[in-house]
Amino acid sequence: MSYIGRFAPSPTGPLHFGSLLAALASFLDARANNGQWLLRIEDLDPPREQAGLKEQFPDILEGFGLYWDGELELQSERLEHYEDALKQLIDDRNAYLCSCSRKEIQQRTDTSVYDAHCYLHPPEQTDNCAVRVCCKDSLISFRDIIQGPHAYNLAMSSGDYIIFRRDGFYAYQLAVVVDDYLQGVTHVVRGSDLLDETPRQIHLQQLLGYPTPAYAHIPVANNLEGQKLSKQTFAPAIETKDAVELTYKALEFLGQSPESGLRNAAQIELIEWAIANWDIHKVPNVPGIQFLQEQ
Repeated sequence: MSYIGRFAPSPTGPLHFGSLLAALASFLDARANNGQWLLRIEDLDPPREQAGLKEQFPDILEGFGLYWDGELELQSERLEHYEDALKQLIDDRNAYLCSCSRKEIQQRTDTSVYDAHCYLHPPEQTDNCAVRVCCKDSLISFRDIIQGPHAYNLAMSSGDYIIFRRDGFYAYQLAVVVDDYLQGVTHVVRGSDLLDETPRQIHLQQLLGYPTPAYAHIPVANNLEGQKLSKQTFAPAIETKDAVELTYKALEFLGQSPESGLRNAAQIELIEWAIANWDIHKVPNVPGIQFLQEQ
C-alpha cells in the first residue's frame, strides 16, 4: 500500500513550535516511507481566521525545507463534498437535526454528554439547526502507532456529536474525514491533543464507508504552566531565520537524537539526516512534554 500523509493547519493563528512538531513528524514519516506528503489548509471557520496566514503558511514550510506534493488544498473550496456526506448521513438516518442551544442542554443535564433530546423530539422547524451524528452504543477501538491501544464508547464519552453547526459552518469532524478520504490519506501523524477526536472520526468513516487511516499521535509541547502551545497561550510564531535551531530542537523533542554537529548544518542537510534516520518508535508515548525554550 502506498503511503500518503498530510499536514493540515488552521489559519486561526501563526505556526508555532507545536505546529512545527506536527509538520515535521508527518513530513519525516512520509518521506522515510517513500510516501507523499500533502498540505491542506483547514479554513472552515472564517470568524476565527487571521488575515494573511493562508498565504504565509506555504512560505514558512518551504523555509524549513518541508516541501509538499501536489497542489495546496483549501477546505473552503470543497464545500460540495461535505454537503454530499452530510446528506448521506441524514438520508441513512445516521444523523439528525438539532435545535438545542448550549444553555438549553446545560439546563437539562449536568454532564457533557448530549442527551439526544432532538433525536427523541425532532425540532418542528429545520432552519437554524445543527446536525448531530447518532452514536448509540458505538464502541470504537484502535491502536495508535505511538500511544498504543485505545477504546471509546462514544455514547458514554460524548454522546451524539455535531458535524454541522447552527451558524452554517461544517464542523471539523466531518470535513477532516471527507478530506482524508478524497485525498487518499493512509497515515495521519499529528498532536496528541487530537487523540480523543480520533474515535469520532473513525465512527464517521465507518458510517460513510470510508477506509480508516493509520493514526500516530505525537506528544504536544507544553509551556511552563503545563498548557499546550497554541494561539490561546500566546505561543510565539516560528520564523525561517531560526529554521536550523528549531528543527534541531524539534528532532530532540521527538526522540530522534540528532548528532550535535548538525546544530551548525545547513537546513537541507539537517532535513536529509532526519529523513534517513527517522524512527517513529522513538517518539515518546506521552501526551505532552514541557518545552522550555524562550523565544
